Amino acid sequence: MNPSTYARLYGPPQLAPRSRRAGVVVLAWMLWTLTVASLAWLTFLVAMTALWGVAEGTAVGGFVLQFVLIVTSVAVALIALAFAPGVRRLHWAGRLLLTGALACPVTTSLAIGSWIYVG
Repeated sequence: MNPSTYARLYGPPQLAPRSRRAGVVVLAWMLWTLTVASLAWLTFLVAMTALWGVAEGTAVGGFVLQFVLIVTSVAVALIALAFAPGVRRLHWAGRLLLTGALACPVTTSLAIGSWIYVG
């Protein structure tokens, strides 16, 4: 065995170099926080609408199912994008930033629009 390989494998432990992606991580965290908050508002709005519909005696199962299917399909699409071969080569922080940048504007604009419409 090569002595340098042996020294690299069984030598004293070395600290990994510090990541310089703190800005990317913070930006991805902010985007995903805004996305999850917007999605929580939309889910609350759908739940309240369904509750009012049930109290009125109308069928709301299709409405709730449609919301769940849309959210699930978007989540599956974002997961598929995150594990696509070209994107998979990115660091995990870059993948989170990319998917957050795609998900945030849609959910945030829907949440703001519904907030304005509801009053």
